[in-house]
Amino acid sequence: MRADAVRNLEKILSTAARVLAADPGASMVKIAAETGVDRRTVYRQFESREALLAAIYAARYDAVDIVFESARLTEAPVAVALHRYVEGIIDATRQWPVAFDQMVADPTTAARRELLGKRLDAFIGRAVDEGLFRADLPAGWIEALLRQVIRVAAEDVPHIKAAQAADLAVDALLHGVGQA
Repeated sequence: MRADAVRNLEKILSTAARVLAADPGASMVKIAAETGVDRRTVYRQFESREALLAAIYAARYDAVDIVFESARLTEAPVAVALHRYVEGIIDATRQWPVAFDQMVADPTTAARRELLGKRLDAFIGRAVDEGLFRADLPAGWIEALLRQVIRVAAEDVPHIKAAQAADLAVDALLHGVGQA
């Protein structure tokens, strides 16, 4: 691919993710207009809306794969790995603001989603074993809370930089928000 074609593809994907996050029913024509390219350029890259969505999901999972690797969930000290993971996922979520329920419904990403889920479960298990998280919580509780804290940090307070949002998110996850 030529450099300008790669730039156009990246611009289409990132713009489409942003546009579709704001308006899930946005047309390919609207996405092209927001991207600043002709609609034919979008259709040359993606023959359908479903193909565009699949590419956005793949890009989001590519970003998440990088987060998992850079967080070093199996090697780094648990608290360090947790912070790296949270900060990276906040960044990835902000860069690729795709609704999780949309990605869950996409069958082409099911295998990737399952693999990443297993890796996160293994990390949470390690964090429990090493005493960072309580062992007496119901199955799935920690992961669900972690996902919600990340969602709030990424989506509800976008004016806070990812590193600071991760500080706040991890602190709230580990210590709560009460005064006691």
